Amino acid sequence: MASSLTKDSVTPGTPGSEKTFFGHPRGLATLFMTEMWERFSYYGMRALLPLYLVAPGGLGMNAGTATAIYSVYLSLVYLLTMPGGWFGDRVWGPRKTVAVAGGVIMLGHLTLALPSSGTFFAGLGLVAIGSGLLKANISTMVGQLYSGPDDPRRDGGFTVFYMGINLGAFAAPLIIGTIGENVNWHLGFALAAVGMGLGVIQFLIGSRHLAPHSSVVPKPLSAEEKTSTLRKAAFWAALAVVFYAIVGFSGVYTLNWILVPLTLLGVIIPVLVLTRIKRDRSLDRAEQSKMSAYIWFFVAAAVFWMIYDQGGSTLAIFADSSTNTSVLGWDFPVSWFQSVNPVIIMALAPVFATLWLALARRGKEPSTIVKFSFGLVLVGASFFLFLAPLAIADGGHKAAALWLVAIYFVQTCGELMLSPVGLSVTTKMAPVKYASQMMGVWFLAVTAGDATTGLLSIAGVDLNKTGIVAAEAALAVLAGVAIWMYRKRVKELMGDVR
Repeated sequence: MASSLTKDSVTPGTPGSEKTFFGHPRGLATLFMTEMWERFSYYGMRALLPLYLVAPGGLGMNAGTATAIYSVYLSLVYLLTMPGGWFGDRVWGPRKTVAVAGGVIMLGHLTLALPSSGTFFAGLGLVAIGSGLLKANISTMVGQLYSGPDDPRRDGGFTVFYMGINLGAFAAPLIIGTIGENVNWHLGFALAAVGMGLGVIQFLIGSRHLAPHSSVVPKPLSAEEKTSTLRKAAFWAALAVVFYAIVGFSGVYTLNWILVPLTLLGVIIPVLVLTRIKRDRSLDRAEQSKMSAYIWFFVAAAVFWMIYDQGGSTLAIFADSSTNTSVLGWDFPVSWFQSVNPVIIMALAPVFATLWLALARRGKEPSTIVKFSFGLVLVGASFFLFLAPLAIADGGHKAAALWLVAIYFVQTCGELMLSPVGLSVTTKMAPVKYASQMMGVWFLAVTAGDATTGLLSIAGVDLNKTGIVAAEAALAVLAGVAIWMYRKRVKELMGDVR
């Protein structure tokens, strides 16, 4: 990375103003590398997780239980971004929160590397907590590198940062997946810990280039608030310990005693948060109207992520059992399929960005609502496409690897239609009172979608069955068509947001 640091003139007072990183504040290099290594560890572990859960040499679970655990884990990661952001704002400040989060994630991966099912689930919990703490605060620090919302480099800086995410996500399955599948599962998880450790080290070394106010706690808790918060946390923790002690000693404990409450929380909390904001009487009429419109986008995003995130569970488990992973006589690890999405994103993101600009110049760029509807239709189409390899497998044959590549390609096109637009519309439609919380609300759409998948799996629904896959595909397409049909009504509710 040193070769890309060049002398340049930038906004006075910007951290590291004597040098830049691709024309951006030097601190971006620190955050870029931190996020790249964190995503390397996260996606590497994620690529191994469903395969390890079903493997005879792993935990030997059935596909339904494995999908439920995977879905609950993903929903927790995104659910915890809200308290993670709260910690950064009220307790430690973004910089300390990210440093601590990296250590927690590394400890979680090391715990996953221990050959015990009990420590394995503790490791998953630690990684989820650390990811929630890091995810909300590292993006905040990227924004702090610039002089304000009007800094012309700001959008480009987030684009460079986004590339770090996808570089880590691309490399992780190829390295960690190969080691985990072909050498030893737990060695793969340990390698994820090494990746996060490298991220923490370079973050601590490079933190001097970050904005000085990244160490400041924006809204520190008062003494009364600290006491109240600690009292409430202690109460709920004690209640959980007592409850699970009773369940455990009574001999009726099963894994569902953990999975069911967590999946229900993943559905209930997003609904409660949206309801609380929508019913806030201090919001003016325009803000109330925008929140009504935002609920359409939220529900659409939840449906989208419910299907999209099965690329790492339902599709991965299908690939493990029913896909031919041999090319010209050479077998590649099943986890390599998880590198398809980030490489397509890196290839197509500039294409989509250029396309939107070209259409905008001609006054023909699709509206936010139309992009959302197309994203839903595409993710539904990907599962209609999934019906073909399912039929091949039902006939007793192994499906070609290109079927899965095609499914991931269609899903990624849908993601590029919906995800960046969703982030943008969230910031534009957020009521002033909830401006800092609405990004966490957007992530709750992922939580709701993944929690729904978890509930279906816990209920015994086989997500690899043709009828279920077709039903999910039809649901997404119908949701996309419904949004398109009611686009004028939603546009009216959005007011001046376009």
